[in-house]
Amino acid sequence: MSQQLRPPRPVKLIVGMLSGQVELFDWAERAMSAWWGPVDIASEVIDFTWTNYYAQEMGDTLLRKFLSFERPIRPEEISQCKHQSNELERICAESSPCGSNEAARPVNLDPGYIEPSKLVLVTTKNYSHRVYIGNDMYAEPTLHFHKGQWHSWPFTYPDYGSGRYDGFLSAARERLTEQLKSQS
Repeated sequence: MSQQLRPPRPVKLIVGMLSGQVELFDWAERAMSAWWGPVDIASEVIDFTWTNYYAQEMGDTLLRKFLSFERPIRPEEISQCKHQSNELERICAESSPCGSNEAARPVNLDPGYIEPSKLVLVTTKNYSHRVYIGNDMYAEPTLHFHKGQWHSWPFTYPDYGSGRYDGFLSAARERLTEQLKSQS
């Protein structure tokens, strides 16, 4: 007997932003909202001190902010979202929308999605724990949600595994579960 195929449930689109200029978060939010609709949850701005990986192209002092978008998406839409966010990064680097910019990469935009059991991030880089999802993109199951808490994997980025973002991630997850219930 064959199993019945079921389409995946909608997921909650989120974006993690990094920049040395808080004004770029507002610029990026306006641009992304034009494509993906309104933001329903925004995190506080957090000092990003986890790594100096981005220092050469972005500067030494970085800030982090997260956004969650109101409209749930189909999981397969995430690769297109990453292409769009990459284009925004390019536009920002070339046109400097918030004035003069010393950084080669003024803003880093990392889309992903939350479903009730996990957080998935999308990247252009392959690695052992990433799965190719088409459209020149790879998906990484960065965190999983179990017994009311977010848990990391051995490959989880230290900032995500720290618990520092769990409040935002849980609020976005809760909003998604409300949206899924209302669709039932």
